[in-house]
Parts: sequence; C-alpha cells; structure tokens
Amino acid sequence: MINKNFYKKTAGFTLLELLIVIGIVAILATAVIVALNPARQFSQANNGKRQADVNTILNSVGQYMVDNKGGLPPSIAALVADTWGEVCKTAAVSCLALVDLTVLVPTYVVSMPTDPTGATTNGAGYEVARTAANRVRVRAPDAELGVIIEISR
Repeated sequence: MINKNFYKKTAGFTLLELLIVIGIVAILATAVIVALNPARQFSQANNGKRQADVNTILNSVGQYMVDNKGGLPPSIAALVADTWGEVCKTAAVSCLALVDLTVLVPTYVVSMPTDPTGATTNGAGYEVARTAANRVRVRAPDAELGVIIEISR
C-alpha cells in the first residue's frame, strides 16, 4: 500500500523566495546605514564639543580680564601678536612651549577643556592668539568635516 501523505507537498518557502527576501533586507539595511552615517555623526558630536570648549576658554579669559581691569592672562600677553599657541591642559614644567592658562583654573573654569581627538601629551588641542589690539582669539585646529571653529572677542 502506498502512503498518500508521502507525495503531499509541505507548506514552506522555496530557495528562490528566501534569496529574494534576504536581498531586499540587505538593500534596506545598506540604505539605513548610509542614511545614518555613524562616522559623520561622531564627527558632528566632536565638533559640537569643540565649539563649546572654545567658548568656555574664551569666556573664562573674558572673566579674568573683567576681574583684572582688562589685563590679559600673562601667557596670552606674552604671545607675539597674531601668532597661535597651543593651550596647556595642566600646570607643569612641560608647558614651557605652550600657553599656560592655568591661572584660569579653578576660579574661571573648573578644568581646562581638551579636544576630543586632538589633545597632545600636555596640550589641550586648542590654540589661542591675541591681536595687536589685545583681542583674544581661540580656535580648534583639529575640527572635522572641513568646519572652522574659531571665535574672538
């Protein structure tokens, strides 16, 4: 006697149907990853932090100047006009080639901000300059995505 259930087709997907669905899912996943672009998102977040840090440094210098009758911090006053110097992140002997703004810590800023990706061993990753008219400029030279982050007062 022949088993009739042996010849019944069972319900399920064919190999071709499964391959088509996998292909569609792969295309959609690729589109979502390209749309989100995580590397660009991280770069934008880093630039946001840099903008906030540059503002923090400049605001603390401004507060120092208000409390000292318009006088600049000594390390900024010692800079040659229109030359950039990297900000030192801590007061140490190794800050000799850097702009030492530790007179601002902790009175005007809790701690010296550091660049999220560009800080060196003793440098904060930010640069400061003064003009001949004693205007202070602060910039983030390692800004990403071709953005220029620089402010002056």
